[in-house]
Amino acid sequence: MEVLTLPAVAKLNLFLHIVGQRDNGYHNLQTLFQFVNFGDSLTFTSKQTADMTLSCTEPALESADNLVLKAAQLLRHDAKQLGLLHLAHGVHIHIDKRLPFGGGLGGGSSDAATTLLALRHIWKLPINDDQLADLGLQLGADVPVFVRGHAAFAEGVGEHLQLAEPPCLWYLVVHPGVEISTPSIFKNPDLKRDHSPLKWPHWSWETTTNDCEPLVRRLYPEVANALDWLVEYAPSRLTGTGACIFGRFDSETLARAALKRMPAQWTGFVARGLNENPVCQQLRQASTVNLTNQD
Repeated sequence: MEVLTLPAVAKLNLFLHIVGQRDNGYHNLQTLFQFVNFGDSLTFTSKQTADMTLSCTEPALESADNLVLKAAQLLRHDAKQLGLLHLAHGVHIHIDKRLPFGGGLGGGSSDAATTLLALRHIWKLPINDDQLADLGLQLGADVPVFVRGHAAFAEGVGEHLQLAEPPCLWYLVVHPGVEISTPSIFKNPDLKRDHSPLKWPHWSWETTTNDCEPLVRRLYPEVANALDWLVEYAPSRLTGTGACIFGRFDSETLARAALKRMPAQWTGFVARGLNENPVCQQLRQASTVNLTNQD
């Protein structure tokens, strides 16, 4: 029985431009993804039986609709269709949940991506990152960037990725205590949808924005209040469709000093920007150890 514990870190959208809308209702985006060294933790315990089970520190997430279970089932089904799995491969997955729901930090997508990467390793599947990212896209537009494991400029609905190397600054991430539904923001008629396309890699913080922020500010006064507070300490912005916001700092000391002054009704954390998803690093190390043990 193999037991493997891996991180599922948050992402930030350093900017988010909406450059158009498709006939099917989906939006064409341009965004810059970067990871941070804070997130959930998932433990995978292999089984000899075929059942897949889930537990979580947040009991409300222990349902068949959880993206983690969907990711496990999708990978197993695809592997069996390709003739890569012949035995009954089950797994128990436990989620230690630290990222807020509806926060714009990609928690569910990161959990799903870690699941795909972990089970590919445990089941020793000869599936490459492109194939795994394509599977992930069936679960959500943000899953591929976590699977590929590198900071990226994204276009389309978020699936067309180019590697990026934004500065690895320190961030104070603040959750103002509200949950925001991404579909409700993208369906709102007042959302700005006509941002002029950016020519990558020509971007800067000063010349970019989050096109969802004005609408979210208007609909959610708590987010507006948090942004107005945080901008007094650092350049600040909404991530994704919110509700979380983040300020960028040159040092951990400055970020933690602001965190100490954060109003008590909000929650927050300080994290360092990362251009590689740490789950990919850990799985490379685990694979190296396995090869060494075989020798």
